[in-house]
Order: sequence, then structure tokens, then C-alpha cells
Amino acid sequence: MASGLPALPPAPVMDTLGVRGAMGKTGFVLVLAAALPCAAQPADPWPAAVAHAARLAPQARIVVLDAASGRLLASSRLSEAAHTLATPGSTLKPLALYALVQSGRWDPVHRIACARNLRVAGHSLACSHPPADPMDAREALTWSCNSYFAALAATLAPGELRPLLAPTGLLSSTGLTEGEALAEFRAPRTPDDTRLALLGVTGVRITPLELAAAYRWLAAQLAAHPDSRAAQVVKAGLTDSASFGIAGAASLGGVPLAGKTGTAAPDSGGQTHGWFAALAPAEAPQVVLVVYLPAGHGADAAQVAADLLAHSPLRQP
Repeated sequence: MASGLPALPPAPVMDTLGVRGAMGKTGFVLVLAAALPCAAQPADPWPAAVAHAARLAPQARIVVLDAASGRLLASSRLSEAAHTLATPGSTLKPLALYALVQSGRWDPVHRIACARNLRVAGHSLACSHPPADPMDAREALTWSCNSYFAALAATLAPGELRPLLAPTGLLSSTGLTEGEALAEFRAPRTPDDTRLALLGVTGVRITPLELAAAYRWLAAQLAAHPDSRAAQVVKAGLTDSASFGIAGAASLGGVPLAGKTGTAAPDSGGQTHGWFAALAPAEAPQVVLVVYLPAGHGADAAQVAADLLAHSPLRQP
């Protein structure tokens, strides 16, 4: 990376909205049992891995999809995952970046300086990454720079965000279970509304199932267009994010990931909730993984994912 950013350890980190998300903040203890001599894998290891993570984070909504077929491999609190509607935070950033670069509307080489303490329409969107030179797309995704993605959002007219997100499946029923809630989208009226919506702060509420479907769409796009600038930049940024960047806590699971954290609060304010969405393994994704915590931060959700993956069939001895 050209910016000279240091490769930070997984913790402590600050998430996209500048809210502290330190390792162990919510009491999760990672037990990387897969590093020990282990017995034979169970016949269906994904449910067992999800159950292990759920014991450490009983309120977590966890969804694991087969990346190729979209089949639900395992879940925890599936009913809540189908009905919980929450603002998505920074998990929208890679979806928007891919769409705008692929359409030729954004040059990923373009560099944006971070304002550090960005404010949009009264919302404080402070960045927590180390001070750095102006960042390109890959670096901005690695460190979840709000200034960069606010500039990206400024290229959209208020009516363009919904058509940008619609092909991902983020705003549609997934069909993964019956009676699921449908995403809520409030059409932006001003440029600031568009910035806040793309940053996942206001105007959009989704379910964990819908986020999993959207990241499966992203996995399909990366596989179908591997040589495109959009695929290369987004894949590299997400892989860096889940390795040494803002989502680095996920790397403790011992599986190379392409993933993104998100932290947000309800439109009305209040306690934050945390997201982690990932493609695993990074090089040739077999599964799409989403963790949602109704109280917490993106870094906490990444820790839950790390424990799950440490007990998954993807973990190498």
C-alpha cells in the first residue's frame, strides 16, 4: 500500500462511526480450539461451528450461506435474523464502491484526504484509522474512511442510490425463510441524505439475511469479473480490512477472509449495534458469513466470526 499506513494489530480498533470497539469489550472470549489436536470433524460442521460461536455470543444473529448455491448452511437465531431491521453502517461501502467503479463512474486511483472529524447534517462521523496521506479506494476500504465514502456518495444524485443498491438484493426478500421482514429504504432528498444513507447511518434498514444475500451477490460479481478494476480493488480492500485493517479481529479465526465491519445506531440514536460480513476463504469464497449483534460494535461482531471460523471446516490444522 502506497500510503504508508502501519499494519495495526487486530485490537484495539475503532469502527466506522468512531465508537470504541476494543477486543473483549462485550466479554467475548475467543477460544481457538482448532489450534489444538482435535477429533474428527462432525458430519455437518457448520452448524456445530455456529453453535460454538452462539454460546459465546448468545444474542448474535449468525447466517452462513453457501456462496455458490445460496443455500443456508447454518444459522443462529434465524427468526430474529429474518425480522431484525437495523441500519447497516459501513457494510454498504464495498457494495457502493463496486457498483460505481464497475460502471465507470468512479476512478479507484483517485485519492481523498481524510477530514478525521467529519460531520454530516449534525452526525459525527469521526474516523479512527491512523493519520495517513490521502487514500485511494483500496486503502479507504481497508480502513473504512468516512471522508472517502462521503466523497463517493457526492457523485450520486438523491434518486440514484436505490437503483445502485437494488441489483445486490439488499432491498429485496431473500426467500431463505418464510415471513421475513423487507428492508426499509427512505429515498434521499438532499446530498447530505445521500451521504448518510451510503454510509449506513440513516435512511436504510436491513436484515442480516438481506446483508448475506447482498454479499453473496458481491462474491458472484468478483468471481464473474476477476480482472476488472472494480473486482480487484474491492477484493483487495476487503482482504486487507479483515487481515490488518479495521476488521482485523476476524483474522484470529485462522481463515483468510474478505470482510467488512459496520457499527451504527438506530435513526433515533441510542445504543449501537455491530455487523460483520465476509466472504471465506478470501481467494475462492465458499461461504458468505454475516454476524449481527443487537448491542455492540463491528469489532465485536468480527470477534464472533473469528471464533466461528476457528471451529469451521475452513480452518486448516
